[in-house]
Amino acid sequence: MSTAAAAPPTRMGRVVAASLVGTAVEWYDFFLYGSAAALVFNKLFFPQSDPLVGTMLAFLTYALGFVARPLGGLVFGHFGDRVGRKKLLMVSLVTMGVATAGIGLLPTYASVGVWAAVLLTVLRLVQGFAIGGEWGGAVLLVSEHGSPRWRGFWASWPQAGVPVGNLLATAVLALLAATMPDRTFLDWGWRVPFLVSALLIGLGYWIRSSIEDAPVFTAARAKAGEARRAPALEALRRHPKQIGVCISARMVENISYYIITAFVLTYVTTYLKLDKALVLNALLLANVVHLVAIPAFGALSDRIGRRPVYLGGTIGMGLWALLFFPLLDTRDGWLLTLAVVGGLVAHAAMYGPQAAFFAEQFDTEVRYSGTSIGYQVTSIIAGSLAPLIATALLSRYGNPTPVTIYVVVAAVISTAGVLAAKETRHRDLAEVTTR
Repeated sequence: MSTAAAAPPTRMGRVVAASLVGTAVEWYDFFLYGSAAALVFNKLFFPQSDPLVGTMLAFLTYALGFVARPLGGLVFGHFGDRVGRKKLLMVSLVTMGVATAGIGLLPTYASVGVWAAVLLTVLRLVQGFAIGGEWGGAVLLVSEHGSPRWRGFWASWPQAGVPVGNLLATAVLALLAATMPDRTFLDWGWRVPFLVSALLIGLGYWIRSSIEDAPVFTAARAKAGEARRAPALEALRRHPKQIGVCISARMVENISYYIITAFVLTYVTTYLKLDKALVLNALLLANVVHLVAIPAFGALSDRIGRRPVYLGGTIGMGLWALLFFPLLDTRDGWLLTLAVVGGLVAHAAMYGPQAAFFAEQFDTEVRYSGTSIGYQVTSIIAGSLAPLIATALLSRYGNPTPVTIYVVVAAVISTAGVLAAKETRHRDLAEVTTR
């Protein structure tokens, strides 16, 4: 029997909306950088290099944002386990907004030389730090409000904020690219979506300020009397296997996502030499499908379990990787779109149940820290390097086969990690499993 009652439907709706909107805004900011790195930053901040090398340098600054994410996860997780989920989510939202708007105001290489790249890198690190604290708080705020029966479905909605954010970023860039000459877009048009972030952050802050902290957390704090002094160390001591499960389970989910949504821009425009509007439109449709598929798979995990659904995604992604580049290489718009859509459906089978699955691995006192460590550490070894590694492999070998092998190996690792985990869909989050 749970010691903290689940939220009623009306309050649950507000909690989900607050987590979804805030997460969508933050991921809009984060993905905007990834798209701009592939289309703009290589020309404006690293103009002395050939196209693929310039793109690799742009993706290197993109990767640095991921390097900062575990630090953000540790800091936000530490204070989130001590003072609450909501307060830290407000801080992460504002921090991300300031950094993104700052990128929109940066001078380029033509104005200040190498300092343009330095300033871009600093702001990217701030972005990574902020997003590192966002994920754990957003999914826990929903998971700890809900009951086990529908936890997979409700907790998947903050996950859906990722395709919403990517959809917004891609849509804005696609609109500007379609309505502006290339010269105008490079001169100043690319700055518009970054500056729009300030308005979106205000909306997200207003919505989040209307909700309360998670009842499971407040009940655990009241029972314990005081917070753990070092919840991250406690999580590492008490839940090492669970952290390992989260890290391995995320490998192909994280790598494949950035191959499909970031590297694909480089592959289609630089290697296949097709118009950027073609791939941007494919990503728009794919993100709509992704948005629907994530909660659908989250709900499915409530019925048949987290592990079967997640395994369907890891195995499915390994198989789809064999088809992904052959479909792109046809240069046919419909088949190119099918490649991206199919990849994101396989990704959704992992990402839908992931929030509940990871939250159920840890006790309340260390849950923010434990989930953040497991989730964000993977960002360094997987997502941060994926576009860079893929671009380097393409440059070195001149074909995408090594990139396919890279994704398949990641799928094997993730499948093994999920198989090592226990089924958790019936777990009461108020339950204490270790001391």
